[in-house]
Amino acid sequence: MVPSIARQSVIIKCNMQKSILTGNYEFYYAAGIIANLSGVEIPEDIKPEELLALLSEKIPTLTPADEKEKYLFGMVADYRPEDVYDEQMRELLDWGRTEKYLWTVTLPDDWQNA
Repeated sequence: MVPSIARQSVIIKCNMQKSILTGNYEFYYAAGIIANLSGVEIPEDIKPEELLALLSEKIPTLTPADEKEKYLFGMVADYRPEDVYDEQMRELLDWGRTEKYLWTVTLPDDWQNA
């Protein structure tokens, strides 16, 4: 799995407000974005079912700043995770937590140095 594909997929879905999350990679990146936007604390090594339970508790207490955030919260609330968990999911969670190019599909060439 190429992590940037999961990232791009979540951003496109929120920008266009179409579709649903289709796998744990997207779910973990989306969770990282929620942590980034709202300050929700998510443990690094959280498993999929635990992550869903945590976000299901927190999302109703959050106020989205715009329609993209609202759509993101809805996609995560509706997602049912798979049992699988791997290091790339942790990487995507961290990427979402530190995302500097929110809602931008194409990253600048030097994005890793920014």
